[in-house]
Amino acid sequence: MNKTALLFAGQGAQVIGMGKDLAADSASACDWFDRANTALGYDLASICFNGPEIELTRTENTQPGILLVSWVAFQRLKERVPDLSFQAAAGLSLGEFTALTAAGAMSFEDALRIVRQRGRFMQEACEETRGSMAAIIGLDETATREVCAEADVELANLNCPGQIVISGELEKIDRARELASARGAKKALPLTVSGAFHSRLMSGARTKLQVALAEVPFQPPSVAVISNVTALPYGSVAEVQASLVQQVTASVRWEESMRYLLAQGFTQFIELGPGTTLSGFMKRIDKTARMFNVADLPSLEQTARRLVERNTQ
Repeated sequence: MNKTALLFAGQGAQVIGMGKDLAADSASACDWFDRANTALGYDLASICFNGPEIELTRTENTQPGILLVSWVAFQRLKERVPDLSFQAAAGLSLGEFTALTAAGAMSFEDALRIVRQRGRFMQEACEETRGSMAAIIGLDETATREVCAEADVELANLNCPGQIVISGELEKIDRARELASARGAKKALPLTVSGAFHSRLMSGARTKLQVALAEVPFQPPSVAVISNVTALPYGSVAEVQASLVQQVTASVRWEESMRYLLAQGFTQFIELGPGTTLSGFMKRIDKTARMFNVADLPSLEQTARRLVERNTQ
């Protein structure tokens, strides 16, 4: 039996038009977009479908928008592959909320509302600080940690071999990029972001999110959901809530999370949501893993066909 894990997209995957074709030929998908608009009290679907970019890239819209499109991709795949089963789920940063929703730990509407609050809290923290991020390519974790310590910045994302994202104050990130290049990094690229996500500069957002999450009803996940913070499955509901708070300022241990699933015998992974970033990471982590993705109608058709073929073999 193939052990299957669902992987959900994180911030940065957004693109104008995301989800539009998934809704165009499906009344059920349209219903999910309508439910999202009702839950949030504004037309998020229109922002996903039509922009403008300045609205889509506002963190308080980006985060629920990606969750919504990822969720619709998941629902469309279940319609096309009725016997779809999965034994674990994971998501990159905000994608962890989608993973928890797919595992039944929280409702769709609650997930949308808390993710929008999370995005707003993070945007507020960005406006209160002068933060930035950079991708360090071709430098190992030990050397990158040394750079971070010297420049007084932090590891934000440990994505895959040879790709680590750092986060911190703007001037310190510039210094860290210089140090990384001097130590042999192939590239040290500044990222187009509004602030220093997954660093101490998000402490204000973390405090606000802790209060908001206390009001959200959670259930134990029905399958293993891998925490970005620990790279291990969640235990209790209290652990879920605590880790989602900690995640705002902690490193995203994505490579380690994927290696945990691989070590547990998972061989099949389905990326759900805009883009194919997580599939790209997996190619760098383990080329033998079978990757599928659902981002739009063509990828839905292809993935559904391949999964049905595998199930009938």
